[in-house]
Amino acid sequence: MEIKQENGLQKMWEEIERQLNADAAPIQELAVSYGFNLSGDESGTYVLALNNGKANVTAQETEEADCTLTMKVDDFYKLLAGKLNTTTAFMMGKLKVKGSLGLALKLENILTHYRF
Repeated sequence: MEIKQENGLQKMWEEIERQLNADAAPIQELAVSYGFNLSGDESGTYVLALNNGKANVTAQETEEADCTLTMKVDDFYKLLAGKLNTTTAFMMGKLKVKGSLGLALKLENILTHYRF
């Protein structure tokens, strides 16, 4: 949560992209795009594209994403910190998934490899 107040959501996305590209082993074999519809103080729509070891984040509409996650910004920060289980969040209505729930679970596994 402190990260949000210090750097803002845009800085967090830059850090996500930086870390995934610096250590691409967990995303090496992937060709998938994740959309994020985030609501709250720092709302926005973003797409995280993973393609053969490269990560690219763009602030754009999420219609073309393979898996789109809709959640509050606060819950997004919890997800990044490893403090939000996607299955539990989905069951409690804190996370909505459009597309493959399996891809959402895979994203959670990928993120646990990094420290945000």
